[in-house]
Amino acid sequence: MENLIEVKNLKKYFSTPRGELHAVDNVSLNIEKGKTIGIVGESGCGKSTLGKTLMRLHNATSGQVLYNGVDIANMPMKEFKKDYRSNIQMIFQDPYSSLDPRMNVLQLIEEPIKVNMKNLSKIEIKEKAQEMMELVGLAKRLENSYPHELDGGRRQRIGIARALSLNPDFIVCDEPVSALDVSIQAQILNLLQNLQAERGLTYMFITHDMSVVKHISDDIAVMYLGQVIEKCPANEIFKHTIHPYSQALLSAIPIPNVHVKKERMILRGELTSPINPKKCCRFVARCPYATEKCHNEEPELRELKTNHSVACHYAEKFM
Repeated sequence: MENLIEVKNLKKYFSTPRGELHAVDNVSLNIEKGKTIGIVGESGCGKSTLGKTLMRLHNATSGQVLYNGVDIANMPMKEFKKDYRSNIQMIFQDPYSSLDPRMNVLQLIEEPIKVNMKNLSKIEIKEKAQEMMELVGLAKRLENSYPHELDGGRRQRIGIARALSLNPDFIVCDEPVSALDVSIQAQILNLLQNLQAERGLTYMFITHDMSVVKHISDDIAVMYLGQVIEKCPANEIFKHTIHPYSQALLSAIPIPNVHVKKERMILRGELTSPINPKKCCRFVARCPYATEKCHNEEPELRELKTNHSVACHYAEKFM
C-alpha cells in the first residue's frame, strides 16, 4: 500500500525557564492510505502535540511531514493553508470547548465551508451542511440547537461533520471518545469506521485507552515522553508485546469478569523530566529491567522482526 503520510525525525520543543521541553523527539512513522494508526501512551507523552504538529497547529522544531511526498511541515504557512489545509483535518478531544457556544448546529458546520469554499452560494453552503448532518447521524430538527442543549455524543458528531465538510484525506482524531460514556463511545467509533470505509479516509487515532485502539487501528505506535518506543500492526502488539512499558499498558486493561484474576505490572519510580533530557533511555527510572547501559545510552528504534520495531537495549530478551 502507498503511504499518505510519512513522518521523518519530527521534533517539537517548547522553551521553558528551565530549558527546552522535548514534547515530540525524533518521531518517524508512516501511515498508509485508507488505514488507521493508533498513537497510545499515558497523559503527557506527546500524543496530542504530535497530532497538532502534523496539522501545523504547532510548527515543527525540525524534521519532515510528507503528505503524498510533499513536505508540508516546512513550506510557507500561506501555501499550506491554500493547498493542503482542507485535506488535513482534526477532531478535537473535548466536544464542547471545541465548539462556539454562540452558534447553532447548522452554523457550526457551515463555518469551515464558508471559509474554504468561497465559490459556493449561501444555498449550496446550507445544503452541504445539511448533507454533513445526515452523514454523521444528526437529525434535521437539531439544526437550530446550540451545543449546550446537546449531549456529548451529538456534540462530537458536530466535530466530525465539521472535519468531513472539506472532503479531507487525512483526519487526526485526538481522543475523540475519551469524554463520552461507553455506549456513546461505541457509536462514535462505529461511525468513524463506517465513514472510513465509505470515503477511504486515513486516520491518526490518539488515545490512552488500549482497548479502544485495538478496536479501530490497523497499526499502533506506543509513545513515552515524546518518543515512539514500539510500533507494529495492532494484532501483533496484543499477541507479542516486547517493550516493558507496552507490557505495563496492556496489563492495565480491565477484564470484565470478577472471577478472572489478572497479573498487573506495576510501574514504580518517578517520570524522567522531558526538559533537557539526558542521553539515556527515557523509561529507565521506571523500568524493572534497567541496567547501567540504559542509564548511559539512548536506545534506537530498531526493527526486530517484520513491521515490529522497538526502542530497548534488551528487547530480544522479551520476545
